Amino acid sequence: MHFLLFWRRREVMKKTVSESRVYKSSRIFPPDLNSHGTLFGGKLLADMDMLASIAATRHARLECVTVSMDTVEFLHPITEEDSIHYEAFVIWTGKSSMEVFVKVTAEHLLTGANRIAATCFISFVALLEGKPRQVPGIEPETEGERQLNELARKRAQKRMDRKVTSKNLAEILTKL
Repeated sequence: MHFLLFWRRREVMKKTVSESRVYKSSRIFPPDLNSHGTLFGGKLLADMDMLASIAATRHARLECVTVSMDTVEFLHPITEEDSIHYEAFVIWTGKSSMEVFVKVTAEHLLTGANRIAATCFISFVALLEGKPRQVPGIEPETEGERQLNELARKRAQKRMDRKVTSKNLAEILTKL
């Protein structure tokens, strides 16, 4: 009974964006680079997904799984002379889903010059015993967070539309 009351209270709760915010910094080394001398994109994506999963789990306080990576933008190359700084936070919630914004900033270690190197929106679903569970709502605190939240609502609808298209395509491909 106590467990059910906990979940009912949780359903009406809202959390601020800052409650899920996560940071990570790391240095780039030769094994991280591709044949062009820039950070391998797959490594960057894996790190973005890892950090975003921490933000989603922090928000939901439940296990979370990645559903999609939307609008990944590689804006500037990252080289061995850079350190990279990740920032991730939940910007939108549905019933059991969350969208996490990830920003990657590269800093040239010798000059101190900074640039936004990549951004990404990653969607997660919270699970309890393998089934989707409702997550707390999100309360944007700043104008930037409100803008990200509003844009996320539009992306959520597009994701639902894409999912239907992808399922139809998968059905067609299984018949080939």
